[in-house]
Amino acid sequence: VQLQASGGGLVQAGGSLRLSCATSGGTSRQYTIGWFRQAPGKERESVATINYSANSIYYTGSVKGRFTISRDNAKNTSYLRMNRLKPEDTALYYCAAVSSPDGSIYSKERSYYYWGRGTQVTVSS
Repeated sequence: VQLQASGGGLVQAGGSLRLSCATSGGTSRQYTIGWFRQAPGKERESVATINYSANSIYYTGSVKGRFTISRDNAKNTSYLRMNRLKPEDTALYYCAAVSSPDGSIYSKERSYYYWGRGTQVTVSS
């Protein structure tokens, strides 16, 4: 499975961005998708995760109410809508996937098997 994250950029505080994660290969399986981010000098952290049916979703506390994760299985694409962005949201954002036929979601980085290259999000104050 290959993943490609896109949609990052430079935005002012309070602005919005929508990240996309396109998946290819192995799409017959039911994958849980996770979004992670890593700021300079910090460890990579979970941002949000969604199962195949989109009936189980997790957000880390700092993004609740501002970020929305979604997916379009027909397009093999997951999205992360980010509103009211803050300078502390600045990071390299990654999407990852793990086969999850029972619909489980995972917030731990080590649970994910497939990773894409990151897309940079920079929020200016």
